[in-house]
Amino acid sequence: MTFGSENPWAIAALWLLLAAAGAFIAARLSLAAALVEILLGVVAGNLIGLQSNTWIDFLAGFGSLMLTFLAGAEIDPTVLRAQLRPAAIIGFLSFFAPFACAFVFALYAMHWSLDAAKIAGVAMSTTSVAVVYAVMVESRLAGSNFGQLILAACFLTDLGTVVALGLLFATYNWWLVLMVIAIAASLAFVPKLLAAVLDATSKRVSEPGLRALFLVILVLAATATAAHSEGVLPAYFLGLACAGLLLSRPEISRRIRSMTMGFFTPFYFIKAGTLVSFAAAWSGLALIAALFVVKVAAKIAAVWPAARALGHPPKNASYLTLMMATGLTFGTISSLYGLTHHYIDRWQYTALVTVVILTAIVPTIIAQVLFHPAEHVEPELTGVP
Repeated sequence: MTFGSENPWAIAALWLLLAAAGAFIAARLSLAAALVEILLGVVAGNLIGLQSNTWIDFLAGFGSLMLTFLAGAEIDPTVLRAQLRPAAIIGFLSFFAPFACAFVFALYAMHWSLDAAKIAGVAMSTTSVAVVYAVMVESRLAGSNFGQLILAACFLTDLGTVVALGLLFATYNWWLVLMVIAIAASLAFVPKLLAAVLDATSKRVSEPGLRALFLVILVLAATATAAHSEGVLPAYFLGLACAGLLLSRPEISRRIRSMTMGFFTPFYFIKAGTLVSFAAAWSGLALIAALFVVKVAAKIAAVWPAARALGHPPKNASYLTLMMATGLTFGTISSLYGLTHHYIDRWQYTALVTVVILTAIVPTIIAQVLFHPAEHVEPELTGVP
């Protein structure tokens, strides 16, 4: 891109124009904002040559860390404990089956390198907490036992994805030991210390508590990077540890979510879209179709029988399975990690991200249109006592 290339304010204005447009379009069409931002990035990258730079890379990277932290903090610990057994069964199968199938397909059928096949397996193993959570809320299923089971299973699936991404590409040395110690220490001490700081400084507009939280997340990410792992791994665990804290302080949670989703994550998702090539997608249509079938078929083959064995009728089992087949955030994070660390090339990245986008749309639409579990929908509040 040449327009305004020497003017950082013009560059920032263009990126935020896309971010604002994405938010309005997503609200108008009732879609996840992340999905629209990726698509706008694809269009801008291919039609006007939009590219990232150093400071955009930082904003996008910090956005991915905060998004991962919020994903870990999204699940109610009480819900997770109540639904632990069925959610663990479904979550493990939902992660492992597509991971193994996509890994084997990429390695032996497509003859990708071992590292590229690992990235393919991780990227295809995901669910989309963002998409599923939005669907559960909009469909008034979030408060039902069935909706809570789906949310808990999505969380555990993505936990497997994040752990796999962190461990498969880590360098096993003393830095990795230090990372494990740092994660364990942060899980044990940060929630209590953060609660005390937030309570003591709640009226300070400078937000000392949030600054302390950001510091911890960046220190953990730096430690993970030094271990040649991925910064989202400790961020996800820290989010899980802070879930109860943020649940008890909804105003703090709202401010973190607004800051993250309103400013940082659009840079991440738009950047992810700019790296998708129309030419590579067109030349890789067969691969995209094959990977889509591998992921969705593996999810169905593993999750649907488990849901039936847990007592869910066929319609509800189908709905649950299709929700587990969605993907967006961590699929994109995994693919972009592979590209930026040179484990995959841009053609492979385009194929993976295109599949991720398709799985955010197609399974969701089919589930909502054909298998929506109306019997689990919570009644609307009428305001009448």
